[in-house]
Amino acid sequence: MITRRAFFKGASITASAAALAALSVERIEAATASVASLSPDEAARNEDYWREIQQAFTVDRSKIYLNSAGVSPTPRIVTEAVVHHTWHQEKAPSLTAFSEIAPGMETIRAGLAKMFGCEAEETAIVRNATEALQTVLLGVGLKAGDEVLTTTQDYWAMLDALEQRRLRDGIVVNKIKIPTPSKSLDDLTAVIEQSITPRTRLILVSHPVNLTGQHFPIKRICEIAHRRGIEVCVDGAQSFAQLDIKRDDLDCDYFGTSLHKWLMAPKVTGMLYVGATRSKSSGRCCPLPKG
Repeated sequence: MITRRAFFKGASITASAAALAALSVERIEAATASVASLSPDEAARNEDYWREIQQAFTVDRSKIYLNSAGVSPTPRIVTEAVVHHTWHQEKAPSLTAFSEIAPGMETIRAGLAKMFGCEAEETAIVRNATEALQTVLLGVGLKAGDEVLTTTQDYWAMLDALEQRRLRDGIVVNKIKIPTPSKSLDDLTAVIEQSITPRTRLILVSHPVNLTGQHFPIKRICEIAHRRGIEVCVDGAQSFAQLDIKRDDLDCDYFGTSLHKWLMAPKVTGMLYVGATRSKSSGRCCPLPKG
């Protein structure tokens, strides 16, 4: 099990790599070169390097901001781009909406798909992870008596959506308790597998749980589920852009995430992935939103 100390040592380079996107090419090269030969500990103590990172953001210097898991500060260059495009759009709203913004969205969608390792047609740009996942949970074809397996630690908005389906459609929501902390990933896999019933049609699971940081062995869970004809919906709000993951590392049917967390994208941006292959074969998939 990774310790908090080990996590922050490793995260120092990962977080700074995202922040470097806000710098010019020359400053990226200079900042990277300054720590390239250093260990994570040494890089963490390199004040010249972190000064460059600090200048990339406009956060309140009187506060230490540690809630990027909720909403991350965006680099200065991103904030300036949002302001620029907002004013530019207001010069001729309908013209820019259809001639510039719509084509630009497709470029972004293709970039997100490449980052996740899937096809652009399998992704949609939404407002956040909640909208992405609720599109699935409220739209997937379930009838009275069908069961959704999830945990008591999954995000409240997703559990609320399942409760709405229970009241509206008569589905069964099986919320299992996960040991905290869990002894091993094998134990987590076993708890999920043992909780599957003949009525289980969908599994909702967080990649890292937002409450505890507990990771789930998503690919192993998906393998177990798919052998039984069960689909898997993954809450990736705390994994996308923080962890080096691709679609094939998970093999899930649905994946939802926010982009204004670890990717440091503009506020109110998210991504929904719906696997094309499984959606065609299962017949239970919700339709993928346009754009």
